[in-house]
Amino acid sequence: MASDLFSQLNPQQTKAVKHVDGPSLILAGAGSGKTRVLVYKVLNLINNHQAPPEQIVMITFTNKAASEMKARMGMQRLGYIGTFHSFCCRILRRESHNIGIDNGFVIFGDNDQKDLLKKILKKLEIKKFTPYYFSQRISAAKNQLIPANKFLEFYSDYSSADVAEVYERYQKELRKNKALDFDDLIVETVNLFLASDKILTKYQERYRYLLLDEFQDTNFIQYLLSKLLAGKYMKVTAVGDFSQSIYSWRGADMRNLDKFRHDFPQTKIFHLEQNYRSTQTILDFANKIIVKNNTHPILDLFTGNGNGEAIEFYEAEDEEEEAIYIANKIVDSERFTDYAVLYRTNAQSRVLEEAFLHYSIPYVLIGGTRFYERKEIKDVISYLRLILNPQDEISTDRIKKLGKRRWETFKKLFQEDSNRLKSIPTGEIMEQIFAKTNYLSFYNPDLEEDFARLENIKELKSVALNFPILNEFLEQVALVESEYFEGEKKNGKKDGVKLMTLHQAKGLEFPTVFISGVEEGILPHSRSVDDIYSLEEERRLFYVGITRARQKLHISYTKGRMIWGRRGATTKSRFIEEYTSPFSPP
Repeated sequence: MASDLFSQLNPQQTKAVKHVDGPSLILAGAGSGKTRVLVYKVLNLINNHQAPPEQIVMITFTNKAASEMKARMGMQRLGYIGTFHSFCCRILRRESHNIGIDNGFVIFGDNDQKDLLKKILKKLEIKKFTPYYFSQRISAAKNQLIPANKFLEFYSDYSSADVAEVYERYQKELRKNKALDFDDLIVETVNLFLASDKILTKYQERYRYLLLDEFQDTNFIQYLLSKLLAGKYMKVTAVGDFSQSIYSWRGADMRNLDKFRHDFPQTKIFHLEQNYRSTQTILDFANKIIVKNNTHPILDLFTGNGNGEAIEFYEAEDEEEEAIYIANKIVDSERFTDYAVLYRTNAQSRVLEEAFLHYSIPYVLIGGTRFYERKEIKDVISYLRLILNPQDEISTDRIKKLGKRRWETFKKLFQEDSNRLKSIPTGEIMEQIFAKTNYLSFYNPDLEEDFARLENIKELKSVALNFPILNEFLEQVALVESEYFEGEKKNGKKDGVKLMTLHQAKGLEFPTVFISGVEEGILPHSRSVDDIYSLEEERRLFYVGITRARQKLHISYTKGRMIWGRRGATTKSRFIEEYTSPFSPP
């Protein structure tokens, strides 16, 4: 059995799988077979070292990844395979009464959390910030193990007093409802272990072998949970890649890879650098990009797949020509599912969607919503429709839900000034609506999701500049929406070119990948260029996009772009400044 097992692994994978006597850190490059290594390590533990399967735990970040691991394990059942949250839920169902929490607790999801925060904000008469803002601040505090009564010891910004008060009320309401939110599942498990050495020892004995996937994506509380569980036997394996750490905005801390080596000083480190996904040409390009990062170790990827095709760089005049270039490269394909188009911001999907609809190319937005179906876009369009037609009941109902005072202010605007508004450019109408209704205050630019919504609104203003007459603008929107529907009827919803942000692309791979908008201010993003750590994360994000490609990679950028409501000259990203385009616009 041993020879059969190791015959399917390369030398470095074999060394990582065979190491079972102590902590190990596997630095696994993109496409290097890390899931296979984790699965084979488990099989080696069971078959060759007689480790009881029920003592082995494999933890990853998504249910999809957990399902893949379960499928690869076949009939072999372990102590646990799944996510941090579901693992902690299992423990709390048995033990939470020990820290004063009913074992029959309910779990509040995002909508429950939002409704509860709405209720609290209304009672406290807090109108400056949205429920989403408070949920993000509370989540960040919980993931640092900061309780409500100590919040002000750690934060002193302009809204911290409000957050502390809402946080305290929120926790009281959760307890009153015998509920935990998703963050609580991990927080309370850690609190349980910290409160009782007996219970901690019980689970250290029960789960002696711990394998942790995507370790660069762990936050503080997840790291602490892992450290506590592995603290007795130290039979822990962490798998990660500094170069694929792209989620700092949601609390991930790639420094946990270094902390692991410090907290487990006997750690054996393995490097998986042989890539099974991409051509050497793609990997050489990826290596040249990422090697310019200085704050973390770099793996030098190589492959036996051959050199493959050259990378194609393309400089377009503007974003519309860039989208047409991409569409033309794809339109005659017999397998649209072989293609993915990646971009830095959600707002960039709009021009790509319209080009694909024009060329009748089926596409699927991964992890996102079609541009004109996004909440903030539908809100703004509802305002504009009411300027032309105050009897539009659907738009009226939508705007009323944004707040009674906001509705009364807007109603006064279109009743008193409707004729003048109809005669000015669409973009100016938007600006006046925003100024009168204070609609943009819904979104806090300090929060990643809200900032993305503001970018989408600015992108809608770009459309308005192309259609300055309000009636023509709304006709254009209606036409695109009807093409959405026709495209879905004709092609179904699952098959087509995949469109997604670079963040959404992590963990996926495609024969052909386009990365569009590789320009200063977009990639790297304008909010990242003044900080070395943020800039390096942008470079890692580009690296992740590059290494999604198996056979062919296209990189495109523009000379000028209508970006966020303004037309301006653009320059190609500093990440590719040494590369020149051998291709000219048609």
